[in-house]
This record gives sequence, structure tokens and C-alpha cells, in this order.
Amino acid sequence: LCSVVALISLSFGGAVGLMFLMLGCALPQYNQYWPLFVLFFYILSPIPYCIARRLVDDTDATSNACKELAIFLTTGIVVSAFGLPIVFARAELIYWGACALVLTGNTVIFATILGFFLVFGSNDDFSWQQW
Repeated sequence: LCSVVALISLSFGGAVGLMFLMLGCALPQYNQYWPLFVLFFYILSPIPYCIARRLVDDTDATSNACKELAIFLTTGIVVSAFGLPIVFARAELIYWGACALVLTGNTVIFATILGFFLVFGSNDDFSWQQW
């Protein structure tokens, strides 16, 4: 029951985040679809950590260079996802209101991705690594 509630709330968070992203693109006063490029960052962000989880044995209590590199790369991807709409707004490709909506969507989406790894990442019954 707990995993079902977590899955429903994570899917709701993803839908809300994508709604903010779409509002930043499709509202009539904005009408620019440049912010959709942040979708690539949503796809790329979990990849380094998933690769590191496959390569690293979790029994070692000390920190691991592979895992730290994955966290560093993931941090770079997340910062780039927040920086891209700001660069677009500074270059006047999009309006600042659209930038705010995209940044709000980024916050919700990345919180949802983090929530997924916190809820399902340590559970041995659910093997998301098979995907």
C-alpha cells in the first residue's frame, strides 16, 4: 500500500511539473517553445547515478569515487537545467514569466526524480536496475 501511494504521488508530481513546463511554453502571451529543451536534462539526470549503482558495490561504507563522480555529473545536469531558461530569458528568446514557470517545473520534476530514488532506490524487492 505504501509503494502504491508513493507511486501515485510521484506520478502526480511529474504531471504537475510538466504542466508548469507546458504553461511556460504554450500560454498565448509566451508562445515560445524553446524551454522544451530542458526535457533532455530530465532524461539525462538519472543516468549517471544509475550507471554508478550498477558498477558500485554498496557494502563498502566509505565513499566511492565512481559514485561521487556520478553525483557530480548529476549536479551539473541539474544546474544546467536551471541555467538554460535563465540564459534564454537573458537573451530575450523567452519572457521572464515563462522562465519562472519553467524554473518552477524544474523544481517539481527534479524533486519527483529525487523522490523516486529515495522511495524505490534502496528497496531490494523492486529492481529498477532491470529497466
